[in-house]
Amino acid sequence: METAEETAKEGQGTIMAESGDRSCWLSDLLAGLVSVGTAQDRRINRLSLDSRRVGPGTLFFACRGTRQSGHDYIGAAVGKGAVAVAYDPIIPLSSVVHAGLQAQDVPLIALPDLGARLGVIADRFYLRPSQQLCVMGVTGTNGKTSVSHFLAQALHQQEAPCGLIGTLGVGLMGALKPSQLTTPDAVTVQEQLAVTRAAGGRYAVMEVTSHALEQGRVNGVIFNTAIFTNLSREHLDYHGDMTRYGAAKFRLFGQPGLRHAVINVDDTAGEAFLAHLPAEVTVISYGLTNPQASLRVNELHCDRRGIVMNIQGPWGEGELICPLLGRFNAYNLLAALGGLLTTGMPFTEALQRLSQVQAVAGRMEPMGGAAGEPLLVVDYAHTPDALEQALCSLRAHLEPGARLWCVFGCGGNRDRGKRPLMGAVAERWADFVMLTDDNPRDEDPRQIIIEILSGMEAPDRVYQLRDRAEAISRAVELAGSKDIVLIAGKGHEEYQQVGTEQRPFSDREQAQQALQQRRRGLC
Repeated sequence: METAEETAKEGQGTIMAESGDRSCWLSDLLAGLVSVGTAQDRRINRLSLDSRRVGPGTLFFACRGTRQSGHDYIGAAVGKGAVAVAYDPIIPLSSVVHAGLQAQDVPLIALPDLGARLGVIADRFYLRPSQQLCVMGVTGTNGKTSVSHFLAQALHQQEAPCGLIGTLGVGLMGALKPSQLTTPDAVTVQEQLAVTRAAGGRYAVMEVTSHALEQGRVNGVIFNTAIFTNLSREHLDYHGDMTRYGAAKFRLFGQPGLRHAVINVDDTAGEAFLAHLPAEVTVISYGLTNPQASLRVNELHCDRRGIVMNIQGPWGEGELICPLLGRFNAYNLLAALGGLLTTGMPFTEALQRLSQVQAVAGRMEPMGGAAGEPLLVVDYAHTPDALEQALCSLRAHLEPGARLWCVFGCGGNRDRGKRPLMGAVAERWADFVMLTDDNPRDEDPRQIIIEILSGMEAPDRVYQLRDRAEAISRAVELAGSKDIVLIAGKGHEEYQQVGTEQRPFSDREQAQQALQQRRRGLC
């Protein structure tokens, strides 16, 4: 688990009441978890994992982190007004900290398995917001962000805004605040659900990562619907193997109170999930190839304008025309359709709403494509499976004689095993490959490229330009007017991580600049 000191952005990691005056006794907040004596009891009006967000009346959680420990920030938290400190006794506190808190009359609460209990505590403090909302959780290796945003776009109304928690931010749809973690800490999760409730919202959609599920960040959340997109190689540096990775994803479907499951049964992991779902959970399955799916596609057509598909299921049959690119977006739309149906929305209305959704920033996001210029597509694909899906999908959108370009790299300090796999995928499906840097972090970028090239049969045919801006410009300059250029890996990100430094950089901005240069003939 990461401490809030490691991950928090402004406004995250702290809970306050919607009215600003929420208050409860520490003994009530922790009832059933740990005994709080009368001498230790305090009035609590705020919860925080981050000493920078502490104010008077705060219960500070000193959580263990992957790189730092909340123990190191107890003094700072108390100095800012924390009236009690909870910690996990698996790591003993120093006698100096004990003595200091005792001298300041600040109760120190030993709470075993603190990380797993944060969500339950925050849920209590905020008066159980998820029980007053229809909360949807989306998990899977790829597609979480797109499915979540399609759902939020379809469910959002002016008078009843939809809450959203995910890679692109947290808050209300249309007014998201940046978030460093796809699924933030348990305190922030409950805070954002409470914000949605206070705004009059009825729905909240959340991306739920395998890390979050293992670390208990969604504990205490009552999900109405859990959606599974797919499972492919990712985060094995954390989970160890695919079996444990899949088991982490499946935890979402064991959440107490879950009512509906929407599952991709074209995916073998999805089929396996079906056999282990709780009996009380109703299932909507979907797929493009599995004839047993509840939602299945009779016909699918792709061109440079988007996707057209005929969908059939127990709710009826209808056509969905949507200006999105990529065969896998057909899967994402089916997942979102299943989610909408679990709310009781009529089939025809769900299709109509999904026909109006827009591409998510940095997720198969199209740019250019006017007469005389290539179509650029910026996508977050950073795994072998995601890159293959993106390239295969875009080939279906190519006109006769057009070529497919792929600009990508691999991140440093991450799963090295996927690098040659991604090289092989790019070589197989793209007509031209341009290798470049992508968040090299502490690794030698040249070595990363060597490892990508090791998976290719003809590495001498690959373009190499380590400067990512130059690589994008060069690909756009060389591409033909009917070609498609996939710029993969960073998607919505607005930085490049080099060493410990985050340098401003946006694939989306660079793609637009490259198009403008081409139009002016200045490439």
